Amino acid sequence: MNAPATTPAALHSHDIADGYAVPGVRYEKRPAKTPDGKIVPGLFNAWIWLDNPSQFNSYTTAMVKGVIMAFRTASNARDVSCVVFTAVGDKAFCTGGNTKEYAEYYAGRPQEYRQYMRLFNDMVSTILACDKPVICRINGIRVGGGQEIGLACDFSVAQDLARFGQAGPKHGSAPIGGATDFLPPVMGAERAMVACVMCEPFSAHKAYHWGMLAEIVPALKVDGKFIANPLVETQRYADEFGRIVFGDFKTGDAAKEGKALLAKGSIDLSMLDAKVEEICAKLLLTFPDCTTKTIEELRKPKLEAWNRNKESHRAWLANNMMTEGRAGFRAFNEGTKEDREIDFIALRQAIANGEGWSDALTERIQPGKKKGAA
Repeated sequence: MNAPATTPAALHSHDIADGYAVPGVRYEKRPAKTPDGKIVPGLFNAWIWLDNPSQFNSYTTAMVKGVIMAFRTASNARDVSCVVFTAVGDKAFCTGGNTKEYAEYYAGRPQEYRQYMRLFNDMVSTILACDKPVICRINGIRVGGGQEIGLACDFSVAQDLARFGQAGPKHGSAPIGGATDFLPPVMGAERAMVACVMCEPFSAHKAYHWGMLAEIVPALKVDGKFIANPLVETQRYADEFGRIVFGDFKTGDAAKEGKALLAKGSIDLSMLDAKVEEICAKLLLTFPDCTTKTIEELRKPKLEAWNRNKESHRAWLANNMMTEGRAGFRAFNEGTKEDREIDFIALRQAIANGEGWSDALTERIQPGKKKGAA
């Protein structure tokens, strides 16, 4: 005997709020497609867009709220198969928190930043708790907090001009919004240590080689043809120390030639979109509950570390806004493009001499001040 049909009017809504409209975050439903490209009636993929390209899609407080609402909406949507998390433009997926807002509002206000970090933690937790598979479509730079919210996703697909990395210890924070929890199980302890502490950017090719990405695709078109990122080594070879080099950024004349080729071409993200749609189509042809259970199990190493640490991280980050965070975010916001870092040597000398944090110390180590002496 067939079960009686259930009409949409009889279904309860489990959304926190009706409707969705938050500046800086876009939510759309795109028709789901089969692997051969046919549209499936009545089924969709939810696309969540960070929409702040003028600031490299860094997230403001309002945008964090928007991401939470968007993921809850997508998770609850009965007709949504997959969630695609991405951003507007071809320069950046996300560079993390909005440093202008950090420097001008949160710096020196630990109680306010503590409340902000409650929202940030909820954003990461909402991604990790989504009832649908989440694909991070990496349209450009993914660093800092942008790297962390990307790592919370289940799959990551990048255009190969994208760069990755953490920035905390260079700019007055620690990468404890997810990177220290997620990177060790993803890429291994030593590589995670280098990424989080050294703050050196790495290429999409290296990220793929290290197991951080499901797929990479070219985005640069030269003379009508796609080519691999000309700024990185895409072939394995032994350097002068016998190390296998793959995905490192080129230097010297090779870098100059790569930049010239980059300037000659144009960026086209059609292959990125096609690869994302391909993954969505493959996921469509699976049992929905079995898929959800599988991704829940595979998320556990991330979740266990995240849930164990997020509250203590939140408290530390709040207090840090009175000292290094206050100095670092001001430096990034007020410095020039060429000089956005504090005088690290002067700071370390002052600490070694027993000097405490003060307005005078914060001011003295800002970019443009005399370097190298406390």
